[in-house]
Amino acid sequence: MPDVFRLPELSLVLADAAGPALNIPNSLRWLLAAVLGGYLLLMLGISIYAKGKVETEEDFLVAGRRLGVFLAWGSLIATWFGAATMSGSAGAAREEGLRGVILDPFACSATLILAGLFFAGPLWRMKLLTVGDFYRQTYGQATEVLCSILIIPAYFGWVAAQFKALGIVQEVYFGIPLEWGIVVGFLITLVYTSVGGMWSVTLTDTLQIVIAFAGLICLGYVTFSAFGEGSAVGGVNKMVTELPPDFLTLLPIMTTAGVLGWTGTFCSGFFGCIPGQDLLQRVFSANSARTASLACLISGVTYLMFGLIPVSMGLLSSLTDPILPTEGRDQVLQFMASKYLSPAMAVIFVVSFVSIVMSTACSAVLAPATVLGHNVLSRFAAFRGHGLLIERSCVLLVSLGGLVLAFYGNSIMDLLDLNLSLLLSALFVPLVMGLYGSPRSHWSGILPMVCGLSAFLGRYFWEAAIWPMPEGIAESPAYHDWLSAAVGAVSGSVLLAHIAWVCAVIPADLYGLGCSVLGYFMGQWIGWANPPLNDTIRQRAFDRRRDFGASATT
Repeated sequence: MPDVFRLPELSLVLADAAGPALNIPNSLRWLLAAVLGGYLLLMLGISIYAKGKVETEEDFLVAGRRLGVFLAWGSLIATWFGAATMSGSAGAAREEGLRGVILDPFACSATLILAGLFFAGPLWRMKLLTVGDFYRQTYGQATEVLCSILIIPAYFGWVAAQFKALGIVQEVYFGIPLEWGIVVGFLITLVYTSVGGMWSVTLTDTLQIVIAFAGLICLGYVTFSAFGEGSAVGGVNKMVTELPPDFLTLLPIMTTAGVLGWTGTFCSGFFGCIPGQDLLQRVFSANSARTASLACLISGVTYLMFGLIPVSMGLLSSLTDPILPTEGRDQVLQFMASKYLSPAMAVIFVVSFVSIVMSTACSAVLAPATVLGHNVLSRFAAFRGHGLLIERSCVLLVSLGGLVLAFYGNSIMDLLDLNLSLLLSALFVPLVMGLYGSPRSHWSGILPMVCGLSAFLGRYFWEAAIWPMPEGIAESPAYHDWLSAAVGAVSGSVLLAHIAWVCAVIPADLYGLGCSVLGYFMGQWIGWANPPLNDTIRQRAFDRRRDFGASATT
């Protein structure tokens, strides 16, 4: 391996109880701190500039519906391309191969394309401010409130993942304890988001994602060039040749439990993101229906292209360093950067990593904060007439919720999966049916949320708290035989015994989605004699004469 690609001074050492840190020369540490400080000040200046564009609640929530394709794309891709893609997917790929990253980036990039094809245009034409507005217009105020109550805490895990990633950067590169690093990330995100709202997030996002992609390209090129003895293409070919074939397949393990688990994970990413406020907020902020759809489609393709770089770093690390001198799988990229990058490139990488996480953190905070302020607190007389003040206060409340959860200790990918599962179980079915179906009762919106969420949480907490099982044990013949024997002894039926085993290995995501569909049909049965609720909604959503214009109707 050519020495030009190595940085021996950045060798990882075991640190104290606070966690692993990099033993970096003071000169490089100060350079990195100065560049990061200047970068953060630049982002703050942009946020302050954006504040001048915010005069109304519509400006704060959807940037006055004035985003062109480039800004809409920049904000959307920056929202998606966060800690899970950078840190989580690299670690998952290292441990499980491509099968371990079916959620992110594969399912998450596919959902952007799905949104661009079927949802962005119709929802933009409705001139909404939040996803809660859709449920109110379609199913009524009770459904709007229930949706808001569900969607706000669902984002806490996503916010916490970003805070944790920012804390890891500070711990690894500066030796700051993880807990303090999380608090610093919380404070920086709070300031950026509350100052200019959607305008601030959009402008900083677009600049940050350009910086981030530059850093990823540098890391990928240098690392694969080193592995390929001077040729990046040769390095990729060498990696593909030397990796076990099982690491290069997206297909699940062909067992009942393996297929069901894979399907649940893919569905949570592919469908669960659709009703997300972070996605739809950028759809609503576009200057036309065409812009909204095009931004989603371009973002989906871009997301997959650049999302494969962290994945490839994780795969490569399993060959170059079978045993990493780090704790936890969320630090694979930091290790690869420290091993292969020169000091200048290491600085670029760190700034790009911070850019990605910061942009996602701001977007993840703003999304539930807008729902809380616009759809919940605005219903109370005491809060009316104070739109911008309330929205900024909600940014603080959501940030605090994410801060608390960041100390819980879940991995970044686990926090992402939980967030998407909650959205899939509760909100996807009533959104799809409200736009493309014929709901006949407000129960057609309420029951899918209640049934889907109850089923998901029941199955999730049963597995997590009441009867936890080590990963993979549900697929083992011993577990199948034990459960079959236990149920068979009680019921005397072999068929019931096998059904019990299948029910035990169905993931919580599929329980939630299935019960949400069941809840919708229960609501349809209750209101079977009523006319469809959404005739007016569908006329507005699919009327292409409304493809341009920025006036809000909610």
